[in-house]
Amino acid sequence: MTAVIAVDLGGTNLRAALVDSDATILVHTATRTPTTGPSGQVITTAIIARIEALLETAEGREVAAIGVASAGPLDLGRGWVTNSPNIAFPVVEITGPLRERFGLPVALINDARAGILGECWAGAARGSEDAVYVTLSTGIGGGVVANGHLLLGMNGNAGEIGHILVDTRYNLTCGCGYRGHWEGYASAKYVPRFFAAWREEADVRRVTFDATSTRAIFEAARAEDPVALAFMDALGQVNARGISTIIVAYNPEVIVLDGPLARYYGEIVIGHAEPYIDRFLTLPRIVVSDLAGRAPLLGAAAYALKMTGAGTGP
Repeated sequence: MTAVIAVDLGGTNLRAALVDSDATILVHTATRTPTTGPSGQVITTAIIARIEALLETAEGREVAAIGVASAGPLDLGRGWVTNSPNIAFPVVEITGPLRERFGLPVALINDARAGILGECWAGAARGSEDAVYVTLSTGIGGGVVANGHLLLGMNGNAGEIGHILVDTRYNLTCGCGYRGHWEGYASAKYVPRFFAAWREEADVRRVTFDATSTRAIFEAARAEDPVALAFMDALGQVNARGISTIIVAYNPEVIVLDGPLARYYGEIVIGHAEPYIDRFLTLPRIVVSDLAGRAPLLGAAAYALKMTGAGTGP
């Protein structure tokens, strides 16, 4: 039986799995992504440790390759993660050190690009040739399959939808350093900051929940707190601008939402955005992933299988 090692490097969590060629996750492991140390080597070392542990569980399966999905931007020529606003180090070397340590082919792909491959292989976009994956997590990322082909761009960074311009009213700075980007308003990291800016402009003086916590803001909305619901209307407009741009740019059949905000609060995110989404083109299906956060892992595995010709990934 052929299997691959899949790694999902995010700003908060580092996940890894042994994945069979039929999209079955055989073993899964997770830890926190290192955020302190002299260099990005601490992350590379943590990835190597995860892979070593998984190889011990392979039980006679041939491990054909390693696929790594990572928050971007990426430098595919060097096999590095570079200047990611959601990772603590300016450079994390991936392909060279892993290839040298394990003697296996290593495929590096952006985590959101991996996400759409995972959804097309085993999730909500299965059978679709035109689909977009949107992760609402520490940051906001996207992956696009158009006419059955994964869009990668010049150096693997096509689909950086978190940096779509969605606002000039509050003019908040994104983690990338520029203003008005979707990620700087609607990602889990920045929702509380957007709430603070909205609250000041709306002159909301009394708040009964922890306004510094994204989870508390969404839980208050779920409990129908009037302040939280009013803010969700503003957040819904921002999300609708991002989604509207995706629709006119890619004309997808389905948009799959993933990441903690989508998985835990999908009905709130979709419900408050849907009324504001432009109808210039046909509204696609907008659904929440049912892969429990493992779409990037499955996509990294699919990408590695395709690269080596060892399996039947999308």
